[in-house]
Parts: sequence; C-alpha cells; structure tokens
Amino acid sequence: MKAYHHLIKGPIITEKTHTQREAANKLTFRVSLKANKIEIRKAIEDVFKVKVLGVNTVHVRGKEKRLGKTHGMRPDWKKAIVTLAPGEKIAGFEAL
Repeated sequence: MKAYHHLIKGPIITEKTHTQREAANKLTFRVSLKANKIEIRKAIEDVFKVKVLGVNTVHVRGKEKRLGKTHGMRPDWKKAIVTLAPGEKIAGFEAL
C-alpha cells in the first residue's frame, strides 16, 4: 500500500469553507501540485478514516507581486474540495 499522507499539505479555513462544511459536508485542503483526484481520495480516506464521495480540484495560479522595482511571483498551488459521505466527520475540523 502506497503512503499518500505526504500529498495533503493542510486544511484551508475560511468563512466560505466553513459554510460549505456545514451545508454540504465538504472540506477544503491544500494539496501537492502533482496529486490527482484518485490519490487525494485515497490520502483523505487513509489519513482521516472517512468515506469520500467526491473530489474537485482547483489549480490556483500564483499572483505577481512587486516591491519597488523588483517583480516576483508567488508560487502556484492546488486545492481540493472533498465531499464526505453523510454522517462522516473529521474531528479536527469540528473545533474550528
């Protein structure tokens, strides 16, 4: 069995994700750029011991930033919106 836990970088906690969690049992995570939906599903099920119904991913482009004459870019990143089965919960998200 492959270890998928390194694909999940952390949760994304905002007002919008909080509303999605309460209304539709959807959780949002920051994940590796190279991760695909199948690997993300297996990682969430393996690490948190829950049943995942669906995974949607969004590739977020890094913003261009300036400081005086210097130009730079923030890094690109990927987020995954995970839909859990009815009745499934992750204990760490309930406290937030």
